[in-house]
Order: sequence, then C-alpha cells, then structure tokens
Amino acid sequence: MAQETDADARARTTDEVALELMKFIAVTTGCGKGTGAAGFSGKQTRTAEEYAEALLQLFERCRQTVKKG
Repeated sequence: MAQETDADARARTTDEVALELMKFIAVTTGCGKGTGAAGFSGKQTRTAEEYAEALLQLFERCRQTVKKG
C-alpha cells in the first residue's frame, strides 16, 4: 500500500511540475491572449474552445517533457 501512495505522490508531483511549466510558457509567450489592436490584423482571433484546446495540448507536451527528465 505504501508503494501505491508513493506512486500517486510522484504522479501528482509530475503533473504539478508540468502545470507550472505550462503556466510559465503560456504567460511568457502570451498564449491564450487575444489581440487588443484595433483595425485589421493578420491573425484571426480564436474561440474559447480553440484557446482551451491549445492549452491542453501544451499541458500534455509539458507532461511528456517532465516525465522524460
């Protein structure tokens, strides 16, 4: 039973590290922010679903990276 608890703790720790990495990347790159410029722009605005999907994909990539290291 102690082994299961250790495995659960490691999994939570890995996910927590991946979440912190995802937050850092999202804030640093401005991922999830809409454009605030008026007028025409080259980029099309994304829907809330597209933002959520992009963040979920980023989190999965961060999880894979943390698990490798």
